[in-house]
Amino acid sequence: MAELNNFSIDGVKCMAREGTSILEAARQNGIYIPTLCNLDGVPPKGACRVCSVKANGKLLTACTTKISQGMEVENDTPGLNELRKSIVEMLFVEGNHLCPSCEKSGDCELQALAYRYGMTVPRYPYFYPKRVVDASHPKIVKDHNRCIMCKRCVRAIKDKKGRSIFVFLNRGFETKIYIDPELAGKLTDELARKSVEVCPVGAIMLRGEGFKTPFGKRKYDKAPIGSDL
Repeated sequence: MAELNNFSIDGVKCMAREGTSILEAARQNGIYIPTLCNLDGVPPKGACRVCSVKANGKLLTACTTKISQGMEVENDTPGLNELRKSIVEMLFVEGNHLCPSCEKSGDCELQALAYRYGMTVPRYPYFYPKRVVDASHPKIVKDHNRCIMCKRCVRAIKDKKGRSIFVFLNRGFETKIYIDPELAGKLTDELARKSVEVCPVGAIMLRGEGFKTPFGKRKYDKAPIGSDL
């Protein structure tokens, strides 16, 4: 059995088993660290950088860094919160996020973090990329305008043989999440719904289903992100 390590987050004494990530250890101790790419049960990648913390003075991603005995973690500080806000702003300007007309509004983790960090007008210019909505698959629709490249769908959605249904295509600014047409054609209802659930934004939606829950009654309409810890 792994031994327990003592560490601190913003001066609060905490305890977790050796080998636990800072992100998970914080949750176990009732402390919220934001993230967009991390998903329970899926190996972390540190793709979004929103969970960045300072551990023993070094800037690290909380989802990929393990706790150690006596570690001192800084999480809820003005500097780190400003860094997170800037990342959220960059994600908004890089895509085409029209929150008032999005089916995921109120359930969107990106939108919820924008509210949490007081984002109004981004400090960066909008890219206004020309991206398509891929509705060629029988069960799901992929809106490339809303995708934030978090890799959740790539890592979590696989067929019975372990093959990824979602994969990266192209490079640089032209990178997008591509859906294998053959595997998508065999997508079960259960896996299609799971792909929608793992997406933190509205980039993956079920065909023929939208605005199922009225505005005002959605997850983050009721309580801000991170309040459930």
